This record gives sequence, structure tokens and C-alpha cells, in this order.
Amino acid sequence: MTLLYSEVEEELRAAVRDLLADRCPPSAVLKRAESQAYDLDLWKTLAGEIGVAGLLIPEEHGGAGASASEVAVVLEELGRGVAPVPFFTSSVLATHALVRAGAGELLGRLADGSATAALVVSFAASPYQPFRGASVRVEDGGARLSGTVTGVAGAEVADLLLVPVDGGLYLVEGAEVRVVPSFDLTRPVATVTLDGAAATRVGDVDLREVLLFGAGLLASEQYGVAQWCLDTTLAYVKERHQFARPIGSFQAIKHRLADLWLDVVRARAAARNAAAEGSEVSAAVAQAWNSGVAVRMAEEALQLHGGIGMTWEHPIHLYLKRAKAGEIALGTPGDHREALASLVDVPGPEGGQQ
Repeated sequence: MTLLYSEVEEELRAAVRDLLADRCPPSAVLKRAESQAYDLDLWKTLAGEIGVAGLLIPEEHGGAGASASEVAVVLEELGRGVAPVPFFTSSVLATHALVRAGAGELLGRLADGSATAALVVSFAASPYQPFRGASVRVEDGGARLSGTVTGVAGAEVADLLLVPVDGGLYLVEGAEVRVVPSFDLTRPVATVTLDGAAATRVGDVDLREVLLFGAGLLASEQYGVAQWCLDTTLAYVKERHQFARPIGSFQAIKHRLADLWLDVVRARAAARNAAAEGSEVSAAVAQAWNSGVAVRMAEEALQLHGGIGMTWEHPIHLYLKRAKAGEIALGTPGDHREALASLVDVPGPEGGQQ
């Protein structure tokens, strides 16, 4: 196993980064954040021309048959741009669930990006509590589903809604999707209500495994968020002058940024390892570390930008909100640390105190 980027991965990165720089820089995301969360025209280009929608889909179903490492590179770039596209919700979570369920016909519809899907689980659910925020029941022998799932990401732009319940994965029609206020303006969440919605079972699915896979790859997006914040802050402290010298020349700022650089480098290693290895331990390590690093780096970026960082006109707040929302997505750092202690057999403190 290597944590280095392959030539193919670098080419994929360059294609995604160039497109985002041309069509969706952070300033453009900021302008549309309150009026229209998702940029579906950008998504069509990413999915149709670059082919990111079908990366995880096997070749026999029209996809690229790529590995999680290629997907991770795309997520790094989308994190750097806080890109308002449903890649993670549709092409990672929902697609992986369909692959595991063996739903080839539906995968064919997702491969070219002509349709998008959403896995109807709370974005605050974790591999350790996969049904958090959900209360769904099967009716009429599996022909209908009823119940409510809160905090579902990507549902309002999804053509296919996939509901996991009782070990099965169901395609539903007639569900009510109601968008609710979300801290992260670039990734809204919704409440999905199933009131006897027509359902078709498409296969079996282990929701815990799907969420664990998603958590490991979410670390790559979090690394991308942190890297943008670091790069942007480094550029700013070289330009901002105080007392007739760049503020980046002050020793206190140098030490502060050096510590942050080390954190971000470790985040890259953790994310790459989670994508390449795909184990429970690597995913838990990556989430336990990267969630906090993304938030810390975004907070430091805001502080080191001074007054301009506190304004709505600067895109830093988008990154801070993405980082804070990501910190509770698919398990909090505490959830993953607790799981990690069990996975590697680290005993807790005496007396059972955690």
C-alpha cells in the first residue's frame, strides 16, 4: 500500500480543480449560497464530462470501476472548493449502497450522472448508531414504507430515494422531502416523510458498512477543506502588513502556522490511509483526527484573516460551516475515538470513567 498519488489520480485532480476554478470558485459559491444551494449545471459537467459520478460503479454497469483512492482525490478537490454538488451523497453513499445491494439496473442510471440518488439516513447517523434520526417501518409485505427520517443530505435534488430498513434497501416513490434550516449552506439537509410510500426492495444492505465506508472517505473532503484554509491563510499573511512588515514574518504567527501545517499533513496521511486500506480502524482514525483538524484550521483561518475574516463577503465562513457540519456527520470524533479504543483493545480508565 502506498499513500502517494498515482499519475491517474493527479490527472483526475487537475481536471476537477480546473473545472472548479473556472466554473465555481469560492466567491461564486458564496454568491449563490442563500438563493440556490446546489449548482446542478456544474454537477452535470462533473458527472458527464469528467465522469466522477460513475467512479465507484463497476464497468459492466457503465461505470469506471475505480477504487476509493480516486474517489478520495475528487473529494479533496470538492472540499477545497466547498463545491455545492451532490457527489458525496449520491456518488459515494448511495452508490456504494447500491453496489453492495447488487442493484445493477439502478447503477446504470447513476453512472453518467443523468440521475442522482440519496441514501435516506440522517447525516448525523454513525456506523455505530446507523439508524439515528430514523423511524421507518415496512408495510404490506414490503410494498410500502412509513415513517420519518431527519437530517437527510442530498434528498431534495435526488431522483432516487433509497431507504435502508430491516437489512434491506428499498427504492421509494411518493415520499415528502422538506428542506430544513442547515448550518452548512452548501449541503442542505431535509426531513423525509414516508406515509405509505410505494417501495421496491432492490437488495440487501449492511448500513453499518456503508456508513463506515462513507466516514472513511469523508475524511478526504475534510482534508480538502483544511488545505484550502491553510493555503489561503498563508497567502494572506504574506500580503497583510502591520508595522511596515508582513504579519507572516512575526514569530508568533510563524509558530502558529507551523503547528497547523503539521496537523494538515497528518490529516492528508490519515485520509489517504482510510481510502487505501478501507478498514474500520483506518476510518475511525481518519474521522477522529480530520474532523477536528478541519474545524481548527477553519477557525484559525478566520482569526488570522482579522477583520475581513469576520465578514460575510469573505468565503471563509463557508469553510467553517462545512467543517462544523462535517464534524458531526457520520459520527462525531468522540464516537470514532470510542470505537477505536475498542477496535485496538485500549482499556478505559479504571472505574469505567470515559
